[in-house]
Amino acid sequence: MKTPSSPHFTPVDLKRYFNAKRANAGEGFAARPGDTGWIDSLRGLQTHRGMPFLFGSEIGPDVLELRPGAPPAVIALPPTMASYVLFVQVAADRPSASPEGFGEIGPATLTVEGNPLGDLVATYGLRYADGSETDVPVLRRFAIQQNHISWSASAFAALPLRGPIVHASTGEDFVLDRAPGASFFQGEARTQSGRMDRQGENVWLYALPNPYPDKELSALSLRAEQEISLVFAVTTTALTQHPLRLQGRRKLKVRLPPGVHLNNKLGELDVDDRGEQIGMDLGTVISARAVLEYSRADWLGAKVDVQPVRSGNEVIVEFSAHPDATLYLRSDDGRLHMFELRSLEGGGNEGGASLNVATVESATRPVKIHIMEKGSGVRVAARLHVHGAHGEYLPAKGHHRKVNTGRFEDFSGEFANGLNQYAYVDGSCEADLPLGPVFVEICRGFEVRALRTIVEITGTTDTLTFELDRVLRWREQGWVSSDTHVHFLSPQTALLEGKAEGVNVVNLLAAQWGELFTNVADFDGRTTFGAKDFGGDGEFLVRVGTENRMQVLGHISLLGYEGEMINPLSCGGSNEAAIGHVLEATMADWAERCRQQGGLVVMPHAPNPQAERAADIVLGLVDAIEMMSFNPRTAQISAFGLADWYRYLNIGYHLPLVAGSDKMDAAALLGGSRTYVRLGERDFTYRNWMDAVRSGDTFITVGPLVEMTVEGRRPGGTVSLPRSGGTLTIDWRIESVSVPPARVELICNGTVLEEVRCGGLSCKGQLSLPINESCWIALRVRGSVAGREADIAAHTSAVYVKVGGMPIFATADAVSVLAQIEGSIAYMDTLAPKSDEARHARLRAALELAHHRLHHRLHELGASHHHAPVHSVHVEREH
Repeated sequence: MKTPSSPHFTPVDLKRYFNAKRANAGEGFAARPGDTGWIDSLRGLQTHRGMPFLFGSEIGPDVLELRPGAPPAVIALPPTMASYVLFVQVAADRPSASPEGFGEIGPATLTVEGNPLGDLVATYGLRYADGSETDVPVLRRFAIQQNHISWSASAFAALPLRGPIVHASTGEDFVLDRAPGASFFQGEARTQSGRMDRQGENVWLYALPNPYPDKELSALSLRAEQEISLVFAVTTTALTQHPLRLQGRRKLKVRLPPGVHLNNKLGELDVDDRGEQIGMDLGTVISARAVLEYSRADWLGAKVDVQPVRSGNEVIVEFSAHPDATLYLRSDDGRLHMFELRSLEGGGNEGGASLNVATVESATRPVKIHIMEKGSGVRVAARLHVHGAHGEYLPAKGHHRKVNTGRFEDFSGEFANGLNQYAYVDGSCEADLPLGPVFVEICRGFEVRALRTIVEITGTTDTLTFELDRVLRWREQGWVSSDTHVHFLSPQTALLEGKAEGVNVVNLLAAQWGELFTNVADFDGRTTFGAKDFGGDGEFLVRVGTENRMQVLGHISLLGYEGEMINPLSCGGSNEAAIGHVLEATMADWAERCRQQGGLVVMPHAPNPQAERAADIVLGLVDAIEMMSFNPRTAQISAFGLADWYRYLNIGYHLPLVAGSDKMDAAALLGGSRTYVRLGERDFTYRNWMDAVRSGDTFITVGPLVEMTVEGRRPGGTVSLPRSGGTLTIDWRIESVSVPPARVELICNGTVLEEVRCGGLSCKGQLSLPINESCWIALRVRGSVAGREADIAAHTSAVYVKVGGMPIFATADAVSVLAQIEGSIAYMDTLAPKSDEARHARLRAALELAHHRLHHRLHELGASHHHAPVHSVHVEREH
């Protein structure tokens, strides 16, 4: 927002004293390639950093050149009472000389510019109405600096005329339906200092202190000493505090006046240089975000997910400003509402104005936060949220005030659950907190009771210690939790988040996204981060695998394999591969190579893409099928994914269930959907984890933990009955610390045979089931954090029942799978970009083999079916 100039400044008209054209000022002031011409835009009356300056016009001289040997320039002033005289000025560019004895330093972009300091550039005299005069030295890199500088050569006592700029993040700009205002990195930084490093243009603003502010000024005398400098503009002020020294961050709670609305898609006021809603003259508005109103009763109650309500007419304005700054809000009709910060001293509001403003206690008390496990006293990693009395998020140091939730913006171990923001901390952190009540939430996975409390911060609070209660002990019973699908994090960040979420195994997947490759350098085919062999404690592990992908045929997760990376990571063209990439592999090809290299093959995010996965399952190349869910507030296990899995079980394929978050941003929870795998008596290593997944004793969950046996057999196992069948006993139990199970469903061949209502967070039972034909049996649990009883919250893998040695085979499901295989072959015959004929024929042959096997099985079992192929598989032809 372009705010009015501060009324505390009076610009000086230098027009009759200008003696040169800035464009002709000589080599030391010449523009360089890459300059934007910003300096030449300094014309007429302008406001910079909230202060008014009167620059030269394009006609005639437009700058005051101070040249050694020339007489001083004497600028007459009207009778002026001033505490500071502010100069917009610049010294000539002077690259630093190469250090002696080090040879030539180059190229030019690597040379250090602007480091020389202390040279006397000029002397400025202040002349008073009583005839007295005082001189002030103007030293290079103190009061003045050159135009082009290296990033480290800012002046010590002067600022760039260009003030700080606030940006929305790149992702937020897209949400706001506008082009990003800054490059990706700069956008995520959310701010620029005004210093234009390297080839940028600077002119410098210096506030010369008047040693006798109670004496009336009559003139300025400016005399060059050792080098040429340019003065662009001068202004004066009577402010008692240094006009360029701003206070640290402060906050105001502002009730919006009529006509000012939180109308952007972020629920904020626009504060960047393109916004027109809020601004400040002598300072910078950093953010203006809606007040978040929390229910105190809910916060201290048993509700699992306590979300605030975003206010529609109150904002928390965070800013850095001079004590005499003025805050402005612009209404829709263009009217300005103003508020002077000075009026807050003593707690007052703006007299008679419609703007209702109150100070918010500054978060300036450094407090150490320790998180321990109850009973053991061991420090544990956790997910931490702290907010103040007005709902303002108070991040741990080293974490964002606002978590970036755009894809590929997740760099620092954070999470955003709706309007609640969190930092991942390894058991200890420091936070700057306000005095008064602060609201704390600490979470640590599905077996630890989340802690929510309110603590009072006083002037003597140095440390806060919290204990987390591990309510469930499934790890001690031989279970480990895992996430099969995580992207973009570094291995160490993934390890921290895994610890904090109670996820014992995190599979971090390198991948290709068109021309972008992610986590590729983290893959070495050897290292399991966190394992004892690699310096960890062996309790939380991260392994880098790959998700190999094709837009049409599908995605496949290759976990834990050793040796060389399995390339290509993507093929067949965009979006997964780049435009023009040929189909040089199929998922069957990738799966075989993964198996050869000792890895685990998982079909991710069922049911999609429903294409080649059908052939690969028929070929026996798939070790597990994955369900996926991003976020715990909306999490449920996909009914479509489960239906797809049921189809393969119904035609006799034994596939364990796994689950992953497919985490790609901070709005997705690592382990939000997770797998529990029973190791039994095995030691916990990554390789044993893979073996346990293959054996099939798994369940997937977004909260409840569930265990089932059928006649003592665990999921993945088989119960054999005579041809006459029999009655099976199913034992089950469910425990949860957060998501209450609403009901348990006994699933047999995809059909619900029994349903049991649950009450509370735990339940168990036993069922009897008469069986007269081969089948599979699993448990499905419904419920959710949000109280939606129909959501699927957990599901076991299957126990298989063979009656008289007969197979499980549902003809309709087999025919559906055949059609999927035919569709994949049709793509290869019709659209897939070929590498060469021989390779293409070999890749196609694998799919044809899968089709042949399943079709032959239909006939072998005498299944009555009427299958009209949607595509011929025996002869390659276009569809």
